[in-house]
Amino acid sequence: MKIVSYNVNGIKARLPRLLEYLTEEQPDIVCLQELKSSDETFPEADIRAAGYGALWHGQKGFNGVAVLARGTDPVERQRGLAGEPEDEHSRYLEAEVDGLVVASIYLPNGNPQPGPKFDYKLRWIDRLRARAAVLLEEEVPVVLAGDYNVIPNDDDTYSVRAMQDDALMQPESRQGYRRLVAQGWTDALRTRYPTGGVWTFWDYQAGAWQRDAGFRIDHLLLSPQAADRMADAGVDKAHRGREKASDHAPTWVRLR
Repeated sequence: MKIVSYNVNGIKARLPRLLEYLTEEQPDIVCLQELKSSDETFPEADIRAAGYGALWHGQKGFNGVAVLARGTDPVERQRGLAGEPEDEHSRYLEAEVDGLVVASIYLPNGNPQPGPKFDYKLRWIDRLRARAAVLLEEEVPVVLAGDYNVIPNDDDTYSVRAMQDDALMQPESRQGYRRLVAQGWTDALRTRYPTGGVWTFWDYQAGAWQRDAGFRIDHLLLSPQAADRMADAGVDKAHRGREKASDHAPTWVRLR
């Protein structure tokens, strides 16, 4: 079973690339982020025509998450995180597919830092950690898949110096991510590539793709029951190089 996290950076703009990916790779579950689409304008018909059922939690213009499942309809478990009733951002969607629990996560960017956006990012990580603790207590296979907007380690970026002032790499961001993982989650890509050097994102600016100046911010965290079934993990990097592609590459884990 191949489970993918894919920040599409606008589902309407990237729909040809997404459908191409679904057709070529035939992943079993795809967690999408940054739909930039309202619920009403989500392209359900196109995705169903490609053979996938879908759940989505949209927001006009920005944010937005979805869960796609090949040949079946994902069953919704939760949308949004508890802890801030006034938070209307569409950043979390949790579903069940054939006994596997998956969550599509779009963690706040947090720039500029310091400031209210960075404070919101840190609170959001705390809220995610609270939900993750509840999921661990269920003792079932869970995959928390998404764009976490956190560069966990120095070897997860092409240049520490270039990113040192960015919210993605601040000590508080890293600490929040580490505290989450320390609950008992397995970082799939880090487990597969323990020495780092694997990127999931390349900016559109300054020839970042051509220079391979990327970093790793898309993560798949596995509960112990899912980690026991992990067979492989990786990045479908070639899809980032296609015409009018997202600035993220699909990032995946394969479970037995």
